[in-house]
Amino acid sequence: MSNQKPSLLYTVLSAKCPRCREGNMFPPGTLYSSRFADMYPQCPCCGQSFEPEPGFYYGAMYVSFAFSTGIFLAVLFILSLLVKEVTLGMVMGTIAVIVIGLLPVMFRLSRAVWINFFLRYEGPCNQIPKK
Repeated sequence: MSNQKPSLLYTVLSAKCPRCREGNMFPPGTLYSSRFADMYPQCPCCGQSFEPEPGFYYGAMYVSFAFSTGIFLAVLFILSLLVKEVTLGMVMGTIAVIVIGLLPVMFRLSRAVWINFFLRYEGPCNQIPKK
C-alpha cells in the first residue's frame, strides 16, 4: 500500500477497520446472504475490537433512520416528478421495496459510520501495535 492514508469515505463505504483502514469489518461474500449481519469480532489486521462495549451499535439505528429518511424524501421527490398524482400506497410501496432491498447495505453502512465516529485512524496495520 502507498504512504497515503485511505480516505474516511473509502473506509466507511468499504466497511474497513477505522483504526488501520485495511482490515474488513464483515466477512467477504456475505452481503446478500442470510449472514449479512455477521461481523468479525476484531480487525483481522490490527486486532481492534469491532464491539468496544456491549450495545455499542444501538446508536447505529439513528444513522440507519437518517438513511431511511433520505430515501423517503428522494422517493417522494422523484415520484412527484414522474407521476401526476402521487398516492400514499404508491409512496409506501416504493419505499418498502427500496428499503428492504437495501437492508443489508444500510445495516453495514450504518455500523461503519457509527464506529468511525468513535475510533480514529492510527496508521497502516504494519506500523501500529496489535491490540
